[in-house]
Amino acid sequence: MPELNSKSFAFIGAGKMGETLIKGILDSGEVKTEQIIATALHEKQLSRLRERLDISTTLNNIEAVEKADVVLLCVKPQATEGVLAELRRALKPNQIVISIIASVTTPFIEQKLINNVPVVRAMPNTPSLVGAGMTAICGGKFSEKRHLKLTENIFNLIGRTIVLDENYFDSVTGLSASGPAFIYIIIESLAEGGVKAGLPRDVATELAAQTCLGAAKMVIDTKEHPAVLKDNVTTPAGCTIDGILKLEEGGVRVTLIKAIVEAAKRAKCLIND
Repeated sequence: MPELNSKSFAFIGAGKMGETLIKGILDSGEVKTEQIIATALHEKQLSRLRERLDISTTLNNIEAVEKADVVLLCVKPQATEGVLAELRRALKPNQIVISIIASVTTPFIEQKLINNVPVVRAMPNTPSLVGAGMTAICGGKFSEKRHLKLTENIFNLIGRTIVLDENYFDSVTGLSASGPAFIYIIIESLAEGGVKAGLPRDVATELAAQTCLGAAKMVIDTKEHPAVLKDNVTTPAGCTIDGILKLEEGGVRVTLIKAIVEAAKRAKCLIND
């Protein structure tokens, strides 16, 4: 993407998620290491980033911002206000701020900044590390279509992107941002079942992971409702329906629904911690 080749990027507060995004973007081959600078609270974190990713780093957020066309805010929600206060005079209208901070809205960020800096909010997830991320984005008051398009282009390097109304973002956090952890528990449980049924653990884990990956791809590619795809596998008096019966007895549907709802509820108040 020529547009990305000409941009410089500053990752402010590059912790686990920031590092995940940087690695995913670099692995795409569309952005080079010399286009990226990252900041963190401690030199130890920066040393690790330099060692793993071969990018420029600094402890000085303002220094990083002054070198960037695109500023990605990756700090923890509780640190947001302090970082914005630090950067408010350094950020210019010809830059774009992309925030991946959970529970922090675009109006909140805009209120803390000056100069009508365009702000886009993004909520990626950790599978971005392997190019299989899911990112929701929305634009703030001063953002234009070109800012959303640029943000889409960035996050499309590491997976899929969807533009949504900001009102949905706490729900997005609960589902797609927290969701990978829930899926890992499902994969682990399926593998444990395979072990109980007599499979070697490594084989069971590979089968479980690929089965989840394949089932997800079926939903995306066929655009069929999951219930239809489930019914296609479930033959009368077969082994699958017996397994489904046990899942229903265990309340797996309600448990997963409650997990998403609770995670989304928690996302609303992270900034107040």
